[in-house]
Amino acid sequence: MADRTAGETAKLSVILIAKNEAANLRACLEAVAWADEIVVVDSGSTDGTLDIAREFTGKVYVHAEWPGFGKQKNRALDYASGDWVLSLDADERVTPELRAEIEAVLASPQASGYEIPRLSSFCGRFMRHSGWYPDYVLRLFRRGSGRFDDAPVHEAVRLEGKAARLKTPLLHYSYRDFDDVLDKLNRYSSAAAAVQEQRGKRGGLATAVGHGLWSFIRTYFLRAGFLDGREGFMLAVLNAEHSYYRYLKLMLLHDRSGAKR
Repeated sequence: MADRTAGETAKLSVILIAKNEAANLRACLEAVAWADEIVVVDSGSTDGTLDIAREFTGKVYVHAEWPGFGKQKNRALDYASGDWVLSLDADERVTPELRAEIEAVLASPQASGYEIPRLSSFCGRFMRHSGWYPDYVLRLFRRGSGRFDDAPVHEAVRLEGKAARLKTPLLHYSYRDFDDVLDKLNRYSSAAAAVQEQRGKRGGLATAVGHGLWSFIRTYFLRAGFLDGREGFMLAVLNAEHSYYRYLKLMLLHDRSGAKR
């Protein structure tokens, strides 16, 4: 889009937040180097993330204090100047086919925002079942028509106006290996438990076991995870563990807060 003629297509800003994403960032930014503007907000990286980001854009900002995903993405949004915004994570890739579809809709937009089907990989396999695909995420929207909510995790764009859907998937390299699986399992279950505690939810051992079992059944059987091979089984177990740990941690958080009173 950088080579468009004046007035032909609206200006597009790609926004991204990152922390210690040197292993992912270059491939992500190379895939959107055609955009009119790239904005990167860093959360205090100690690897080569900042150096890589500055190879692609001069709009790199550091906000080391962490307010949660939603608020941090709104910081990146506030730095954007384009007519339209495409929000990405460092482990996501825009294919040439998706670029072509984005350029086509921006040349003649019919909505205020667009949901993109996301095709995610799990330990090297793209998952087309298990409830993972199509995973529609609202990532492309007219600047001024959308902002992220304040959720500390699993944030979403709140859009004013009509939303439509694109057809071409956004590739998501979510879990590259099992070490990554275990790391995210711990971090995400802790964050989810904290959110639920703030909402006044209660956990318990029976609740944790029940939610864990239901998550496995839903992923592997009801959402046809068995069609994703061994990775489908692994993912079903991961979902079960995430639910179990989330409610177990919620129980322990409640116990701890009660002990302080």
